[in-house]
Amino acid sequence: FTDTRPLDRKPENIHSILGHVRRIAEAGFGRNIVIREQYDPSLPAVSGNRDALVQIFLNLVKNAAEAIGVAGGKITLTTAYRHGMRVAVRGSNRRVSVPIEICVIDTGPGAPSDIINHLFDPFVTSKPTRGGLGLALVAKLVSDHGGIVEYERRADPARTVFRVLLPIAGKN
Repeated sequence: FTDTRPLDRKPENIHSILGHVRRIAEAGFGRNIVIREQYDPSLPAVSGNRDALVQIFLNLVKNAAEAIGVAGGKITLTTAYRHGMRVAVRGSNRRVSVPIEICVIDTGPGAPSDIINHLFDPFVTSKPTRGGLGLALVAKLVSDHGGIVEYERRADPARTVFRVLLPIAGKN
């Protein structure tokens, strides 16, 4: 968390990265869970570091698999282009476009209400045997990419959504 060096970013195909994460999950921790894909095939490349992007989505998919906890649960990976999505750059008046949306959606119970506001803080967890660094690392790496990560719990149908918004390669 203390590494402040800028990431070496280049144009990356987010679908290639998500496919790699899916194969890792299906070969291990997610072998008893259905993982579906709903992708926008026309997405441009994201500006990213491949290893860091793999880490981000591997952590989110692993969290989703652990939240589901039983065979038969479902994880859905989605991508979309969201026009007009912009975030303020810390310490300036500048805003950056982050139109590439990637969601990891699961059928688990969601985060306990008492930790939702601190979900991306280090050492916050609802798991008895974990250190609570996974989502904090996700938030740091997404921020290092100039993006944002959000949590949402939807009621009908019951599902948990982690949404990552990233910039397009070559755009700021």
